[in-house]
Amino acid sequence: MYTNDAEIRVRYKETDQMGVVYYANYYVWFEVGRVEFMRSLGTSYKELEEAGVILPVIESRCIYKNSAKYDDLIAIRTGIKSMSGVKITFTYDVIRKEDDVMLAVGETVHAFADTETFRPVRFKKDFKKYYDVLQKCL
Repeated sequence: MYTNDAEIRVRYKETDQMGVVYYANYYVWFEVGRVEFMRSLGTSYKELEEAGVILPVIESRCIYKNSAKYDDLIAIRTGIKSMSGVKITFTYDVIRKEDDVMLAVGETVHAFADTETFRPVRFKKDFKKYYDVLQKCL
């Protein structure tokens, strides 16, 4: 399975009163991971949207294992768990770079939908070029 690491440094504003990264920020980081994953394949979310397809989240989960704190350098390791003609599941490992500690694991499931109608599209058939690129990542 192909994966891509996107790196970010935890900003102060992402932490709570206890100095720990607020849980919802992991979902923002998942998005960073997805965007950079697509870019690493030579395409982008913007290109998909311009072609007529969007990827709305229809399911998500995150399991928190260790705390991230201000100024930690982290990697969001993103891959594809599964894909069909109508949806795709991305996986994420959030890892603190300094000591290689797993901070969280998660996944998001996305539908392939039309940019104007928001109705499902036949991604495998109608967007074969992009489907083939993503399929090679499994």
